[in-house]
Amino acid sequence: MKHAIVAYKGSIHNAVEENGALRLASGQLVSENEVVWLPPVTPQTIFALGLNYADHAAELSFNAPKEPLVFLKGPNTIIGHNSESVRPDDVTFMHYECELAVVIGKSGKNIKQEDAYDYVSGYTVCNDYAIRDYLENYYRPNLRVKNRDSLTPLGPWLVDKEDITNPMDLALKTYVNGKLVQLGSTKDMIFSIPVLIEYLSSIMTLNENDIILTGTPKGSVDTKVGDHVVTEIEGIGALHNTIIASPVAVKS
Repeated sequence: MKHAIVAYKGSIHNAVEENGALRLASGQLVSENEVVWLPPVTPQTIFALGLNYADHAAELSFNAPKEPLVFLKGPNTIIGHNSESVRPDDVTFMHYECELAVVIGKSGKNIKQEDAYDYVSGYTVCNDYAIRDYLENYYRPNLRVKNRDSLTPLGPWLVDKEDITNPMDLALKTYVNGKLVQLGSTKDMIFSIPVLIEYLSSIMTLNENDIILTGTPKGSVDTKVGDHVVTEIEGIGALHNTIIASPVAVKS
């Protein structure tokens, strides 16, 4: 089942997908264009993987890592489907990253790989924008690279894990203004979902609604103000986002 959280007529609703529309918890059926899409998960800890696809590491002139490269993201970064992301005025290279987001369903510590999927509730799509201007080292992305407000669209759906037969064999695509610019597959991850869950839970407790952003394949292209970006993952959905300029400060 595909789950969503939306705003409709001034209230927040849980909803599920039904024949191309949204069935609200109240039973009312509304179209996807009638609502404001919110992130389908209210995240706790957000783990993000760097260089988890060998082809992406190669395009950045890095060797593939020997163990997971993990950094944390703040909830301030997360926005929903059909939302707008602000490109800072002073940057020259801001690129999308289509990523499979794994949502944790229950708490666990020292989880073994063979039990890892027991701790997953479902999957969603993430577009984890990065600003290369601020990058000092891909192994240690600083705060300005990955924690800017509005630069992590998430959604539109949270898809139950039971509905995804093999999350390690899903096509990932990104389109900018209708042009295909990124194509890959989750089967090319260096560290699989079970490996990541075992690794992370060996360090700290994983909790319900923690999110693991599993990295992106090659194909990073600069995006500009006005660009419409669609990150899509097979069986999960297509996440739409538009890039806007920084708001003009109003002088008092």
